[in-house]
Amino acid sequence: MSTLSTTDITDVGHGDSLCCAGEEGPSAAIAKVKQETLSQTVSYGTSHNDLNDTLLMEPSDIKMYPTEDTPLPEGRPVKRKKGPAPKMLGNEVCSVCGDKASGFHYNVLSCEGCKGFFRRSVIKGARYTCKNSGRCEMDMYMRRKCQQCRLRKCREAGMLEQCVLSEEQIRLKKMKKQEEETARTSAVATPGPAPEMPSLAPEQQEMIEKLVALQKQCNKRSFLDRPKVTPWPQSQDPLNREVRQQRFAHFTELAIMSVQEIVDFAKQLPGFLELTREDQIALLKTSTIEIMLLETSRRYNPAIDSITFLKDFSYNKEDFAKAGLQFEFINPIFEFSKGMNDLHLDEAEYALLIAINIFSADRPNVQDHELVERLQQPYVDALHSYIRIKRPNDHLMFPRMLMKLVSLRTLSSVHSEQVFALRLQDKKLPPLLSEIWDVHE
Repeated sequence: MSTLSTTDITDVGHGDSLCCAGEEGPSAAIAKVKQETLSQTVSYGTSHNDLNDTLLMEPSDIKMYPTEDTPLPEGRPVKRKKGPAPKMLGNEVCSVCGDKASGFHYNVLSCEGCKGFFRRSVIKGARYTCKNSGRCEMDMYMRRKCQQCRLRKCREAGMLEQCVLSEEQIRLKKMKKQEEETARTSAVATPGPAPEMPSLAPEQQEMIEKLVALQKQCNKRSFLDRPKVTPWPQSQDPLNREVRQQRFAHFTELAIMSVQEIVDFAKQLPGFLELTREDQIALLKTSTIEIMLLETSRRYNPAIDSITFLKDFSYNKEDFAKAGLQFEFINPIFEFSKGMNDLHLDEAEYALLIAINIFSADRPNVQDHELVERLQQPYVDALHSYIRIKRPNDHLMFPRMLMKLVSLRTLSSVHSEQVFALRLQDKKLPPLLSEIWDVHE
């Protein structure tokens, strides 16, 4: 199976074109829903040279376990005016914990971890308790030990709760209200001739069929690689270091197969090879974890509250924890998977959502935003048309599905914290995962 490299990407043939012709997209309101829902950004590093070196390796060459500043002035910052954030130099630090800052979030220069922590705390209305009477000195270590002082430091640094509300709640409530009003208006309208059932354009139908076939093809390759995965240990001894390492290896190898599958799928998407190599890498580095979580959700079995990989590898929350993951990351994964399961999406809807996620123009380091948006639009239009045909009475399904992409951005922030926690536990990720997630020892 192919892995990502700037050389491999340009050498892959275009194959059959799946693109549908330029069509009229959804209504202006639906287009606005799509644009706003995809606006939240999770930033990653930009080490393209390191990525090229690592991703040039074939899967068989990858070793699962390799051998072993300007600070902001203290005090509340002045509230910035609306407009683009100042250009970053690359050495800025988080105003809350001192980690590397990824941008201005909620009015403050901060890292991904503190951005996600503040958002979750505000949305959930969390109340924390400090064992040190609120006097903890906040840094990269203490931020995971004392949530109350971390939230206090976020507010002292200038993070604004109203920014989270307008971004995550008010806008989405307005969207739901508008859709509900539209649905009510349609329901009480004067009866007339039965409306003509919408239908997919021939090119949309062809594109959807090929996307589904492509996904099945990529999944089949991963299934054939299943015997190469380190077996899940039978021993239940929690103190056995070798057993713990074997579980961690098992999960990381499954993750590598998933990354390779995503890269293979993306390289065959119509339009992907039209992008520059830098934009291809930028899109894949930031979308991979979100697509992995989407794929995880479609494998969720609510009957046993477990997630199944490669048909017969099933894991519950305790199994994830035994592999070294934290429940702060495990629980949101299962909650997201349950929510996706409740939507009862089919293979076509999942394939279209993944394509839409890949072509997200607001990703960090993307240069040709206009081209990425243009490449994304046919998939958005196809998903909208497909949902109208499959679920004619559910007017909220399309915005509801797009809002799941917002949830994925939040989960991506939680994932960044999980990766940092693994580093504190001295658990080394395989080279491919280190590069795709920008983990530099």
